[in-house]
Amino acid sequence: MGNSIKVVFATGNAHKLKEVNEISKGRDVEFILPKGEFDPEETGETFAQNSIIKAKEAAKISNHISLADDSGLCVDALDGEPGIYSARYDTTPQKRIDKLLKNLAHTDNRLAKFVCAMTLVDKDGNILFKTTGECHGQIAYKQSGINGFGYDPVFIPDGYNNTIAELSEKEKNRISHRSIALNKVLDFIQKTLK
Repeated sequence: MGNSIKVVFATGNAHKLKEVNEISKGRDVEFILPKGEFDPEETGETFAQNSIIKAKEAAKISNHISLADDSGLCVDALDGEPGIYSARYDTTPQKRIDKLLKNLAHTDNRLAKFVCAMTLVDKDGNILFKTTGECHGQIAYKQSGINGFGYDPVFIPDGYNNTIAELSEKEKNRISHRSIALNKVLDFIQKTLK
């Protein structure tokens, strides 16, 4: 990656880091983890507010240009839940899926969307760029597939008959909320910071 731009990706989640580097292949941008234990308190009331909190914290501890995302699942029949609490909806990924399916047992309205808000900040925490990506679909009646993470085994994207967890990594990275937002960030980096 010779002269690629290195950007701290504000997460402690190795799956997310792998995913963003996969999506970024060939774009001369490499994402790295922040130094040390990274777990800032997410006190925002929106995905965008939480992504700003995480980006600024990563820049502060790394003294480096940083990108954060805050993402989650918003389900129509649950008034947008789990939303910003997607990762804290229950104690384990499986319990979160079980709780979601249980909470939807009373309805045939399965419409949902994954939302990803991203914020890029300079090493001093000043916002350089903000964007959002969305992937619309519906919640399956039962989980299926082993790829991906989080709610992927129960989310069927529009235009597909399979859950995201049944898609290949390449296909997921083409349509995901994170990929939509990240490609806008990569365009900005390549135009502005190269």
